[in-house]
Amino acid sequence: MHEILEVLLLILIANAAPVLASYLLSHHTSLSIDFGYKLKDQQYLFGASKTWRGLISAIIATSLVSFFINSNIWPGITVALLAMTGDLTSSFIKRRLKKPASTKVSFLDQIPESLFPAFGAMYYYPLELIHIIVISLSFTIIDMLLSKILYQIGIRKRPY
Repeated sequence: MHEILEVLLLILIANAAPVLASYLLSHHTSLSIDFGYKLKDQQYLFGASKTWRGLISAIIATSLVSFFINSNIWPGITVALLAMTGDLTSSFIKRRLKKPASTKVSFLDQIPESLFPAFGAMYYYPLELIHIIVISLSFTIIDMLLSKILYQIGIRKRPY
């Protein structure tokens, strides 16, 4: 059971770190990961809200938390990279659907960024498929609730 909670915590940290970094650093170091590149559909690859600052903050925060929980940074780095890969995948899909950056698409915004890292965590934790499903569903619920709270206290720019 504690493995499920550890992985869930790492996924939450990986996804919260970019939001907190954006709040703390404002527009400083907000270079987009896609460098403003557009595909043939004239939509950005990912969009302006996916930044190097967010990626780096996710890796640093998650690896630090991972080190403090189990004296090993690699589960944290793996979870952060896969969470951000899931986030970029969601953004890529939303851009192809011609949705503006930071548009809310429930479940598409949560499932890849929790499912990818949960599967990656199987390398470090004895997780089974049911654990992966529990982690992803738990993350989805927590993310939807936490986003509204962070918006109400002024940390998030949108309630999602």
